[in-house]
Amino acid sequence: MLGHLSFGVFDMVRAIAFYDAALAPLGLTRVWTNSKGVGYGPPGRGDILALKRQAVAVTPPGPGFHLAFNASTRAAVDAFHAEAVRAGGTDNGLPGLRLHYGPTYYAAFVIDPDGYRLEAVCQSPTP
Repeated sequence: MLGHLSFGVFDMVRAIAFYDAALAPLGLTRVWTNSKGVGYGPPGRGDILALKRQAVAVTPPGPGFHLAFNASTRAAVDAFHAEAVRAGGTDNGLPGLRLHYGPTYYAAFVIDPDGYRLEAVCQSPTP
């Protein structure tokens, strides 16, 4: 359905440090880097998230918007959350089941240093 998403970021060094750490547990890596931005995706493939350097502070979308990344395991969701918070993100929902979304919906939520809301979710029926 979607090819990729792009976010504007003000501090590229800070954003790279955050996304390198937060996305690694999900199997996503930096797949390209240039003077204007970076892209993240599965190793050896194209980006699914591009970060573009902005000259001024950015204003992320308001309530109701977030980007959810699929995780292969619940442990990957846990690691995403821990790494994201360690790398400067803000907790926005500890890892755990979200039964109101479904019986196997295991997710964690963070806010990146620029204010973007992110989620990692595993919907596997086995823990």
